[in-house]
Amino acid sequence: MKDMASVSYILRAWSLLFLHGCITGYPNQANSEQEDTRNCMINPPYLPPTVTMTGDRLKTLREHMQSNNLAAYIVPTTDAHLSEYIAERDKRLTWMSGFSGSAGTGVITLQKAALFTDSRYWIQAERQMDCNWELQKSAWTDAIGQWILNEVPTGERIGLDPFLFSIDNGEDYYQILEGENRTFVPLEDNLVDLVWGTQRPPPPTNIIYHLSDDFIGSTWQEKIANIRMQMEQHSKKPTAVLLSGLEETAWLFNLRGDDIPYTPVFYAYTLLTKTDISLFVNRSRLSTEVVQMLTTECPGSLCVKLEDYGQIGASVRKYAQQDGVVIWIGTEYTTLGLYQEVPEEKLLKNNFSPVMLAKAVKNSKEQKLMEAAHIRDAVALIRYLVWLEKNVPKNSVDEVSGAHYLDSLRRQETHCKGPSFQTISASGLNAALAHYSPSNFTSRKLSRNEMYLVDSGGQYFDGTTDITRTIHWGEPTAFQKEAYTRVLMGNIDLSRLVFPPKTSGRMVELFARQPLWEVGLNYGHGTGHGIGNFLSVHEWPVGFQSNNIPLDKGMFTSIEPGYYHDGEFGIRLEDVALVVQATTKYQVHEEPYLTFKVVSLVPYTRNLIDESLLSQDQIRYINQYYETIRQIIGPELQRRQLEEEYRWLEQNTQPFSHATLLAASLGTLAVSTLASTILPAAQH
Repeated sequence: MKDMASVSYILRAWSLLFLHGCITGYPNQANSEQEDTRNCMINPPYLPPTVTMTGDRLKTLREHMQSNNLAAYIVPTTDAHLSEYIAERDKRLTWMSGFSGSAGTGVITLQKAALFTDSRYWIQAERQMDCNWELQKSAWTDAIGQWILNEVPTGERIGLDPFLFSIDNGEDYYQILEGENRTFVPLEDNLVDLVWGTQRPPPPTNIIYHLSDDFIGSTWQEKIANIRMQMEQHSKKPTAVLLSGLEETAWLFNLRGDDIPYTPVFYAYTLLTKTDISLFVNRSRLSTEVVQMLTTECPGSLCVKLEDYGQIGASVRKYAQQDGVVIWIGTEYTTLGLYQEVPEEKLLKNNFSPVMLAKAVKNSKEQKLMEAAHIRDAVALIRYLVWLEKNVPKNSVDEVSGAHYLDSLRRQETHCKGPSFQTISASGLNAALAHYSPSNFTSRKLSRNEMYLVDSGGQYFDGTTDITRTIHWGEPTAFQKEAYTRVLMGNIDLSRLVFPPKTSGRMVELFARQPLWEVGLNYGHGTGHGIGNFLSVHEWPVGFQSNNIPLDKGMFTSIEPGYYHDGEFGIRLEDVALVVQATTKYQVHEEPYLTFKVVSLVPYTRNLIDESLLSQDQIRYINQYYETIRQIIGPELQRRQLEEEYRWLEQNTQPFSHATLLAASLGTLAVSTLASTILPAAQH
């Protein structure tokens, strides 16, 4: 999937070289350039069919830049709510460059165009961009700013749309550029939109709907009361909370929409004060039932005023002009454009709003809803794995057809609204791209002789799912088995970890990497992300990165270590886990320690597991996990009369034998004995 953090490509390449050349003796396979990527070094250049031709678009954009006296223009991959997944009408960087990855920044000068992105997307960019664009292999603001300083002369102006940049990101650019005598210019009009013109997709018109009581953990009135209580208890006594993130408003009012593919949200802002509630939305999209639900207590403190979506800036500015007001914002999801509407002294700034933090901790009903969704999701994925086992040997499945079939199986499940992201269905070398998405141009046949990675999830009224499994139907190599087993070991070690309350995810994610690190391997993405209740599959601020909040009971997160061998195969094992209270021998602290409860219920691939590498604790964990799967998923398959799938489940969840446990135990004992011999000698 799919996470933000990246590890240096140089470190990754070095570790591969070290492993294959110096440690294990496995043959070192060179990373050859693929035929489906561009080659701008030859004349004429080679461009694969996946490339978008951008010459005319860049020419017109530069004309608008010159009209605004700009030497450069910055185009990010987000929308006015700083969403990760965005609607087609907001895919400005994709339209300008052809690059469709979810993370990147484009910078266009009068002479050059550059795309900045991380290692997850380098090959994808080479497949999608023409030779008008150069690829810069970094996503850091400092690198982008330095490139601009090198390309733009002193005294020149750099433009951007302030409603597409977070406060922190905008201030970073400002400090880099203004300090070097380049002027940072927020523009009222988005220049890409001017070029796009009438071809740009129109705003959504679909109906915004509310969730029934069966699928909510609290009423919207209860949620409003909780946020107002937090406002009252805060030392700085904010008088209002401004919500810009789409998930915040959707969660607060128990409303959902279809404005963005895969994520059931809608375009809206909320301004919540101690006495008033303003929802900025296209009112014509609200059903009569929703309008009545929101306005039934008017007038009063629980009366929701429905205001036009486009009036958010003017309304915030007007409210901020009043005496004694303090507006609480989350800087991660508030744009520079809205931030500029409020005087600094009238702002209370935190990384995340109180709504974002409240949403991150699921109550007992929400937890049960999520677990129920994962049971049905496991059935869909197991049906897919059984289907693959029968059809891959027939050479009748490719990446695209496989993804479509899995999506169709999920849609058959009760309460399913579709996938939670574009299914990653990747065979062989395509799986080495951590965030590869299949297309008709890049799709490969699934083969018994290659690894296959499927990363997928569903949106259900009762929860959002995300799971990755890696399969091999033939005879994997010794290296493939070791790499897979070490990824599994990392998944297990983190999943079974016991840790103090309020522990940062960043402090414990190394447990997922350690089995790989000890042989010189690694992966270049984050170890996990939060996940919502019928909301975003990537739900901030939960996860294992440095800017995530500490882990707490009731949070759901993915756990997804991986390994990617360039040009050959990729491995990822992803489960969704709930943070729960741990049972410990001692309880000397007021708050109990925590651990994870895995709610994804699909077995791992047995022929890829090198049992000799596993510790006895890891084997016991797998056996217990498999017993849980048999107890929960087995009866569900039988209830549906899915007998073939039931037999498959029984076969693939057989416990590891006592002989395996004994071997692991002896291995542990041998290490312990060796340590007891060596360490005293070393001390002397």
